[in-house]
Amino acid sequence: MQQRLNRFWGSVVVVLTVLGILLTINQLFYLSLFGFNPINSAYLYFLLAAFLPMAFIFHPFNKKSENQKVKWYDVLIMVLAFVIPFYMGLNAQRIISEGWEYISPTIATIFSVIFWVIILEGLRRVAGLAIMLISAAFSLYPLISGAVPIGFLSGQTFDFLTTARNHIMSTNSVIGIPFDTVGSLLIGFMLFGVVLTASGGGDFFFNLAQAIFGRFRGGAAKVAVISSAFFGMLSGSAISNTITTGAMTIPSMKKAGYPPHYAGAIEATASTGGTITPPIMGSAAFIMASFIGVPYTEIAMAAAIPAFLYFFALLIQADGYAAKNNLKGIAKEHLPSLGSTLKQGWPFLTVLILLTYLLVVMRNEGQAPFYVSLLLFVLAMTRKETRFTLKKLYNLALDAGRILTELTALIAGIGFIVGSLSITGVSFSFARELVTVAGDNMFLILVAGAVTSFVLGMGMTVSAVYIFLAVVMAPALVQLGIDPIAAHLFVLYWATVSYITPPVALASFAAAGIAKANAMKTGFTSVRLGIVTFLVPFIIVYNPALIGRGEPLEILTVVGTAIIGVFLLASVLEGYVMWAGVMNNILIRIILGAVSLMIIAPFLYLSLIGIGISIVLLLLIRASNKTVTGSEEAVTE
Repeated sequence: MQQRLNRFWGSVVVVLTVLGILLTINQLFYLSLFGFNPINSAYLYFLLAAFLPMAFIFHPFNKKSENQKVKWYDVLIMVLAFVIPFYMGLNAQRIISEGWEYISPTIATIFSVIFWVIILEGLRRVAGLAIMLISAAFSLYPLISGAVPIGFLSGQTFDFLTTARNHIMSTNSVIGIPFDTVGSLLIGFMLFGVVLTASGGGDFFFNLAQAIFGRFRGGAAKVAVISSAFFGMLSGSAISNTITTGAMTIPSMKKAGYPPHYAGAIEATASTGGTITPPIMGSAAFIMASFIGVPYTEIAMAAAIPAFLYFFALLIQADGYAAKNNLKGIAKEHLPSLGSTLKQGWPFLTVLILLTYLLVVMRNEGQAPFYVSLLLFVLAMTRKETRFTLKKLYNLALDAGRILTELTALIAGIGFIVGSLSITGVSFSFARELVTVAGDNMFLILVAGAVTSFVLGMGMTVSAVYIFLAVVMAPALVQLGIDPIAAHLFVLYWATVSYITPPVALASFAAAGIAKANAMKTGFTSVRLGIVTFLVPFIIVYNPALIGRGEPLEILTVVGTAIIGVFLLASVLEGYVMWAGVMNNILIRIILGAVSLMIIAPFLYLSLIGIGISIVLLLLIRASNKTVTGSEEAVTE
């Protein structure tokens, strides 16, 4: 990569990145700098012109040659990737008023075909061959839609050139809702994540978790969970979070006595939780807000309780393993002081408070991340250890450029999926036919959605899976009377499952590499640790009170029973329950596992029965452990 990003190409990246960010600020703050005030579609084309060309600087044609220099064909593609969307942006008003997606000047049609190929190539370089092939296949679907024999997959057919024009010049495909969300929300939040990391936010959250949780039994694992939760909820990326925090947490857990596969699984599961944890979550959550038509804050608040349950279950299992294996906390002399940590990290807490205020109180979603990024930058400049030098600013621009480029190429590429389903009419008929085929059976549709999300997640990113299923699956769930936010969160949660579930399990395998552990063993351990991800989606559909959709008393009841049930389930999976001790009797353990599911189930009468049974079982476990302890003491005497 060093060879590709020499001084010249690094400068090109910095210039394009700064131009793209300034363009976004001009649009979102209504500044009209130099009289420049483009309509929204023109703005999106100009964003493509700024960020897409960099995909061919950062990523070579052949992934095996990361250090090769930028080739002549990279330069050619890069120039076209700039010129074509720039041309479209200049003509955005004519595209709309004259209906260029159906009849356009010859040059616009030729540009549409070329840009179609360029976007797919950018997607291949950024996200890999598999997702490019999926997107390419969907982009060609309008050519054969009318010939598909399956009724609900049959739609209107278009010729090749009309399909190309629709993909590039309509507001349904490349510059549709997903990419519109990039321009209106995601660029600011991704920039904030980069500034936070560059100014030392990752180190602060790690030290804060160490200061609070490090001294307790299994402290190393608890630090990994909390620090990854902190960092993940701001970065929203499971893989980068695993690699970034895992480099610190996994060796620490191994040193504390956790086996390599378990340490890797803890980190992978905690990092994956960042994609479903407010305030930032992942890019799919912002796209969800646009699809549903609600403020992003509403999505974030709905996701808060399930996210808490996810990390709660992870902490309980980490604690249970430590208790069973007598793993101690980190020695006090090796831990940072809470007071000094807070004193050094107050800028990060300040910007988090400001971000929360702007999102929740002011409802200022588009501008909020720019305000907090500016504040964090200013605060970092006031302190010698965090001050941005010219070299740090240069690296900051490179990191921002890389992240925004990959986001642009990815979302523009999978826009073909939405575009094809929209222009053929399949997206409207699929949901209706799915409900008919399932016979209005909600559970069957949920299982179909879960399986589909999981399978697609093996070869696609969370954003890609979510966008596809938000078009074809979520509407079917809403037609059955399911709360729209619950329906879309169901899809989102199941789309994250593949990060920790073999055979793909990207986060688990990345963590296994750091831990030097068996990849499959790490993956299957991650599945157990992340059990809540598999259960909560079904619960929120049947009882939206778990996402705060209901009366206060109902919400408190559902959340309370869910906490109890998740606590017991996590304890059963680890084989140790606080207060009662180790579960030696396999039959009681199985029964308690079944009872925990009864308590979690969204039916109050089942929960109350389950709580009653669980009390009896816990008393039996405690009594048996006391008996064993007493016998051992007698033998010793």
